[in-house]
Amino acid sequence: MKPIAWSNIKKEDLIKIKGVCLDIDETLSTRGKLTAHAYSALWKLKEKNFAVVPITGRPAGWCDHMVRFWPVDAVVGENGAFSFFMQNKIRRRLDTISVDVDHKNKLSLLSKKILASFPFAKWASDQAYREFDLAIDVCEDVPPWKKEDIQELLQLCHKDGAHAKLSSIHVNVWYGDYDKLSGFKKWLSTGAPGLQTAVPGFDEWLFVGDSPNDEPLFSAFKFSVGVANLKDFLDCMTHYPCWITTQESGAGFCEVTEKLITN
Repeated sequence: MKPIAWSNIKKEDLIKIKGVCLDIDETLSTRGKLTAHAYSALWKLKEKNFAVVPITGRPAGWCDHMVRFWPVDAVVGENGAFSFFMQNKIRRRLDTISVDVDHKNKLSLLSKKILASFPFAKWASDQAYREFDLAIDVCEDVPPWKKEDIQELLQLCHKDGAHAKLSSIHVNVWYGDYDKLSGFKKWLSTGAPGLQTAVPGFDEWLFVGDSPNDEPLFSAFKFSVGVANLKDFLDCMTHYPCWITTQESGAGFCEVTEKLITN
């Protein structure tokens, strides 16, 4: 069932929401920038005692900064590989699975296959700060890839036994049995370390996302919202969010936030 307008959410459903999970790129950010209104929305959520957890494909290096400086309780990074959180003013981590040398060797071999099949491919500019995956840039700092080339890239990776997910800017590739959902669930099931308030049950969280790599979360969360730019991907998705905003990207996230904090 396609998502309905976020403006149609029932007041009784809003009351049930105690925590907010969110994607970063083109969900919180807008065309690569974190606007003042979007960043302020995070603070407004915290001031109203919502738990806040970004769940992103961005690398460990970025997640370290986010959890230290942003008004968040934890960050799940590299598509679920780990969670970072602060305890006693020290940044700590929880790995979703252990990634061994064999996984890293597989990624190295796969990177060569990708470059052989797509000589124009470029690694994401944040690849140097990654620990668990490869990120192929498909539109962030390079001309946008053709849809058919992206599909061929995804198929090549899947054929090699890797996970490959398309975000709004990258194709992320990794080995190991985890994704954004399992990474968040692991953090939650271990007592939500870093959270200073009561831990919401899984059905008390709302997730906000914008692209196909958010499908496992749209499918699993009782409350889920897509920002308006998700409409570009609906035809190639199987699982949809419950609701969709009127506005795109960071403005869409602010649209979600305003309804939550004024309820």
